[in-house]
Amino acid sequence: MRKWIIGALVVAALAGCSSTGTQDAAPVEERPPAEGTAPTTGATTSGASTAGVSGTAAGATAGPNAHKDPKSILAKRSVYFDYDQFVIKDEYKATVEAHAKYLQANRGLRIIVQGNTDERGTREYNIALGQKRADAVKKLMMVLGASETQIETVSFGKEKPRVEGHDESSWAENRRGDIVYAGE
Repeated sequence: MRKWIIGALVVAALAGCSSTGTQDAAPVEERPPAEGTAPTTGATTSGASTAGVSGTAAGATAGPNAHKDPKSILAKRSVYFDYDQFVIKDEYKATVEAHAKYLQANRGLRIIVQGNTDERGTREYNIALGQKRADAVKKLMMVLGASETQIETVSFGKEKPRVEGHDESSWAENRRGDIVYAGE
């Protein structure tokens, strides 16, 4: 009797999980953007400033070599972090956004975000922290429109210092995520 009840419960559960028929998708109305407004991706981040990031200042509408222009915001390739942190500071969000929009406009481009740390901490800890920093930059870029397939991340930990030194100013220069375009 007990086996029969268990069998009936299994059949009832499976029947409850089955779908009945197909459901039509809701209609979507295509509308052009209102005059004077820029098209959006629907994704926003809190605290991300868009001042000075739109148009050719960010290189979003420029060709696939705009990231090589030293006068462009795209010439800024490093995002610096506080000690033992992997949260992107507000002052670097415009730079990350500019690169994200540029990648969005140039889907054939690829980048590597290299996570770095200062010399303090164990090798293992610094590799993990560098990876978290690189991943933080990648995630923000994806939220802002870049494709996941365009962005690779790697951690160098403390192995690639920008500045050799054992003081706070040296350490601050080494706590960073570097954006490197493929072929550079």
